[in-house]
Amino acid sequence: MGSLTLLVTLAASVLAGRPTLHADEGMWTFDNPPLALLKAQYGFTPTSEWLNHLRMSTVRINDGGTGSFVSPTGLVLTNHHVALGQLEKMSTAAHNYARDGFYAKRRGDEMKCPDIELNVLVSSANVTSRIVAAAPAGAAASAALEARQRAIAAVEKESLAATGLRSDVVSLYQGSEYWLYRYTVYTDVRIVFAPEQQVAFFGGDPDNFTYPRYDLDFALFRVYENNAPVANHEYLRWNTAGATTGDLVFVSGNPGSTDRLDTVAELETQRDLIYPISLAVLKRRIAALRAFGARGPEQLRQATGLVFDLENALKAETGEYQGLRDQALFAKRVADEAAFRDKVRANPQWLAKYGSAWQVIAGAEQARRSVYVPSRFQALRGSSLAGLALNLVQYATEKAKPDADRLDGFHDAQVPQLEQALYSPAPIYKEYEEALLTDALQESLAKLGASDPFIVAAFHGRPVADVVHQAMTGTSLGDPAARRALVASGAAGVAASTDPLVVLARAVDPFVRRNTKLLDAKVESVEEPAADRIGQARFAVYGHNAYPDATFTPRLSFGTVKGYPMNGTMAPSRTTFYGLYDRSLGFDGKAPFDLPPRVAAGRDKVDLSTPLDFVTSNDIIGGNSGSPVVNRQGELVGLIFDGNIESLVGRFVYSDETNRAVAVHSAAIIEALKKLYDAGALADEMMGAPAGR
Repeated sequence: MGSLTLLVTLAASVLAGRPTLHADEGMWTFDNPPLALLKAQYGFTPTSEWLNHLRMSTVRINDGGTGSFVSPTGLVLTNHHVALGQLEKMSTAAHNYARDGFYAKRRGDEMKCPDIELNVLVSSANVTSRIVAAAPAGAAASAALEARQRAIAAVEKESLAATGLRSDVVSLYQGSEYWLYRYTVYTDVRIVFAPEQQVAFFGGDPDNFTYPRYDLDFALFRVYENNAPVANHEYLRWNTAGATTGDLVFVSGNPGSTDRLDTVAELETQRDLIYPISLAVLKRRIAALRAFGARGPEQLRQATGLVFDLENALKAETGEYQGLRDQALFAKRVADEAAFRDKVRANPQWLAKYGSAWQVIAGAEQARRSVYVPSRFQALRGSSLAGLALNLVQYATEKAKPDADRLDGFHDAQVPQLEQALYSPAPIYKEYEEALLTDALQESLAKLGASDPFIVAAFHGRPVADVVHQAMTGTSLGDPAARRALVASGAAGVAASTDPLVVLARAVDPFVRRNTKLLDAKVESVEEPAADRIGQARFAVYGHNAYPDATFTPRLSFGTVKGYPMNGTMAPSRTTFYGLYDRSLGFDGKAPFDLPPRVAAGRDKVDLSTPLDFVTSNDIIGGNSGSPVVNRQGELVGLIFDGNIESLVGRFVYSDETNRAVAVHSAAIIEALKKLYDAGALADEMMGAPAGR
């Protein structure tokens, strides 16, 4: 029986609305931890102090991952691949920190990252009643959605003004609940240490999402305030012995998104339309990047990071798509939804209140399918510089409006994050941006046709390559000062600008706005209240002992360190440095199984029996990268960096039989710092010795 079919057998009840939960399933909010499950299964009940300490020691990283404070002087541990984007932005042709690594032996050598933000969740509050009450009874779907959006913007703005904290309203349980999350924000973040990418991502794409693994995928930042390391009281104590087989462990992090509560109609849209298009886009973008990288070594350096990201996304989405195409899995999903609906139909009150919700969503999904292609391809895609240009054009218009009337992303509470991106000093490479934008817009032309109004407005019959070349070579927006000046000129200045990239963005803006409004009117405004009713029905049928889909907000998962059946044998719970060197030798040291010179030469320095990576049954997904793994005492014993291939279908279903989170062992990090990188002082700081650097 194949792994995906096995998942169906093991996870039958999970997909319907979870009348029962598998042993270690769940990405739980900190306001609703699984205390009863933990007590029943492991005889352990974390205290509120334990939970608060773990939450306050964990950080969300806006580059798409998680980290944790590991010293009282602002040291933050995360993955190399989470830090990779910043390493690339700080690299030059002469100094490739992403490839070659970085270590600041003195505090004064720690380099400031150009545009990273770290968030710590300080408090949360249920604001459901206010958001729901904002929509007048009997209001049309589009008016009700607009009213809820206005209420969300108002709550966020009031909270920011009252507390000074980043304030985000998050929809949970399919819109059944709305929570206000308040975060402390850190933007002065400096890189302290990163190993070479080749040892952080040893095995490259062939080993990605597999296990056994042999990766030193870690990096260290330090957070500063007022030009001094932050003095933080909440940080994780280091346990050098790490985790062993059978240990109960917890993961605190920010899982990005899951679709475990989606209806069959929503999953059909993903299976039949969205995933095929997304996979084709990814493959095309990777090919364009490889062609650009073939132009020379500097172009290869510029393209490498995005190739890494897109290959990772391609492998992940391929696994998710295969899960949706598994006939047994999907048939079971259909049966589980039918069973859920039967329970609703059996109760006349439930039937009257919730019964039509699934049909409403099915109708909205038909509308989504009709507008998906134009909404995806009538846009400036591929190029971050083109994206900045569009944001600048929209910002100039939106900031002149009352806060409640603005597009999402431009509200007062969101402006600090928006401006950090708009004015980032990170280098911009115009040749690189031109290659990506040209390919993306050629793809739009192929998908939409030459007569599409978007194509006509953007190119006026001219070749795509010519328009993009003129825009990229003539724009001044590569300079942050020029971007600031454009915003300062206001809507009138943006409307009068002759910068060719601004001109292109102005031509595209109406289509982006139109498609956003169309999706809101035909899909989101219809689906949100229907999904809310399904969420309420789930509570009515199964109770509140459940967790919501992931939303890139702080969550807690629990599990045990254990291997699993694989390829007719067993995968071990951990690997060692022995395995790292053996795997490299098994491939004659050829890429992607080659070792950096420092690591290869250090073989005799390292205790080869030291655990390197390990697996746990914790329920994680993308966004958990860099999450701390802690034991019952709340001590750090590992660092999440991946899931196994069997976990890719975890977007839709979890199985504790084969779903595994992959982590770097705490002992491996100390061993590497002390014996391979001459960074003993850094290791001592994490283990509790005075910093003294």
